[in-house]
Amino acid sequence: MERPTRQREHDGEQDEETEVEGERTCPECDSTEITADGSGELVCEDCGLVIEEENIDRGPEWRAFNHSERQNKSRVGAPTTQTMHDKGLTTTIDWKDKDAYGRSISSKKRSQMHRLRKWQERIRTKDAGERNLQFALSEIDRMASALGVPRSVREVASVIYRRALDEDLIRGRSIEGVATSCLYAACRQEGIPRSLEEVSDVSRVEQKEIGRTYRYVAQELKLKMEPVDPKQYVPRFASELELSEEVQSKANEIIDVTAEQGLLSGKSPTGYAAAAIYAASLLCNEKKTQREVADVAQVTEVTIRNRYQEQIEAMGIH
Repeated sequence: MERPTRQREHDGEQDEETEVEGERTCPECDSTEITADGSGELVCEDCGLVIEEENIDRGPEWRAFNHSERQNKSRVGAPTTQTMHDKGLTTTIDWKDKDAYGRSISSKKRSQMHRLRKWQERIRTKDAGERNLQFALSEIDRMASALGVPRSVREVASVIYRRALDEDLIRGRSIEGVATSCLYAACRQEGIPRSLEEVSDVSRVEQKEIGRTYRYVAQELKLKMEPVDPKQYVPRFASELELSEEVQSKANEIIDVTAEQGLLSGKSPTGYAAAAIYAASLLCNEKKTQREVADVAQVTEVTIRNRYQEQIEAMGIH
């Protein structure tokens, strides 16, 4: 009876050594030829011993043989989302006042459903913390819709806000300010070019407070932010100015050449991109005025003139 105990102790020591060395070995034949098959099992190729097995079937419980069957048998309900305070796990009562067959319900049922909806909205938030979270996430959704950013940015912004809430970074700051700074951080992380001026235009908070809160949140949460590339703004600015692909290509070339010479350091990416577009429009005979470019990029004409002079000198254009 001692041998199995010793064997188990030996196996335990062997497993500990395996974890330390980072290499898995078979407890029966000491072979290192361990493979994982499609079902989640770890199998020794030499002796065939199943070392670990995972019997979780992550697929659906039904079978479908064509696209229409797959659509008919798909699961119901919306997926969970970080953009709602309860992650979308609660039930909602529709406002259509129709039954399951699409028929209009009676006036008595209608008034009853109205009361149920009212209480449903009241009990979705149980305390002030959840109400504040609901307000912040709705603000992020509103501003993201006004900026025209994709759904992924809203999800990332909501995750950043939840992290800031967990770290108690909102205490002493306005909810709207933190929500706006989280949205700006999400835009930068996802590579969606939106300037601080554009974000402040759709917010109810001053630009100075947004910038200050953004720097604080990014530092405390250790968010890795890459410098904004001016070329990210070129397609949007050129589209709003109705410029051709040739102008966009020339503007990107100007940015690449002048950035290699170190002119981009310390400059605003929006102003730099606007000046490159202005220079490219002149070179491609699709002239736009400095006022038109400045209005689209939300910078001053002085900024465009200064960056334009630096860029054409660096390009050797006279």
